Amino acid sequence: MTEPDPDSPTPARGRAPSRRVAPSVTPRARLGAAGERLAALALERAGLRIVARNWHCLYGEIDLIAEDDQRGELVFVEVKTRRGDRLGTPEEAITPAKRRRVIAAAQTYLAEREYQQRPYRIDVAAVDLDPDGHLRGVRLHHRAITEE
Repeated sequence: MTEPDPDSPTPARGRAPSRRVAPSVTPRARLGAAGERLAALALERAGLRIVARNWHCLYGEIDLIAEDDQRGELVFVEVKTRRGDRLGTPEEAITPAKRRRVIAAAQTYLAEREYQQRPYRIDVAAVDLDPDGHLRGVRLHHRAITEE
């Protein structure tokens, strides 16, 4: 029996070669990414320095992490974006469960870097778009998420 040819376009057992197809980006994911970019710009204009984007851990994701050098705080930012107000404001989209996950993720970030004693806060950036996708505004809410 001969060995299969590794350069052959058809692998053994007659299966077609697998092709890695990039996952399609959903409109919701595009809206979220655009909101995160707009929120980062608003934070930078407010004097913060972005140090991480889309940081993941077991508890979920922190959209943006920034340094507020003026106040000496690390700032974790949950970004919520809404197009139109049919589903309510961006701020209304943050559920108690989401709050708990953001707090746990922030604490994990701090623990992994041995920053437990470092001052921090968790802000919310509400990105408000009109139904056509034009920016109405970005509202920054300092200390919007706190431990209960």
